[in-house]
Amino acid sequence: MNRSLLMLSVLVLSAFSASAFAQDAAKGKVLYATCIQCHGEKGEGNPAQKAPKLSGQHDWYVIKQVTEIKSGVRKNPEMLPFITKLTEQDIKDLAAYIVTL
Repeated sequence: MNRSLLMLSVLVLSAFSASAFAQDAAKGKVLYATCIQCHGEKGEGNPAQKAPKLSGQHDWYVIKQVTEIKSGVRKNPEMLPFITKLTEQDIKDLAAYIVTL
């Protein structure tokens, strides 16, 4: 009986965790609208603006870079105004869309 209750608890928590932290590429696409001006519609980047290519990047890498710029670990004053108000979930959603480019 205790083992069954434990298994049920683990399953419920796993389902909650997966849905609570799932990435939403559709929301990320909306957020990416502000990124287009520098990084391009297809994430091709723009060397003239020193905006790197985003297409082909892994979600974890995008999340790491945006998070580090937002926190000040990585300095990028040009990008900072565009990401200051992004939540952790916004960043994950944005990364989920970028991997589709």
